[in-house]
Amino acid sequence: MERLKELDEKIAGAINKVKVLKDEKQALEQKIKGLEALLNEKGQEVERLASEKAAIKVQIEELLRELEIFELK
Repeated sequence: MERLKELDEKIAGAINKVKVLKDEKQALEQKIKGLEALLNEKGQEVERLASEKAAIKVQIEELLRELEIFELK
């Protein structure tokens, strides 16, 4: 009888551990989704900044050409 009680306790402990692990898995999956969304957002920001940098570079080159023309006059 004592052996059955021990076995029952082990089974209950295992079931509880599985439930805890499922809850932890769900929490981690939610965290991953949030981090993926943040990563996507940051990727878009990097693309926007790279585009802005390219536009500024073009403007600087144009200003330097104008300055060169002005200095030649």
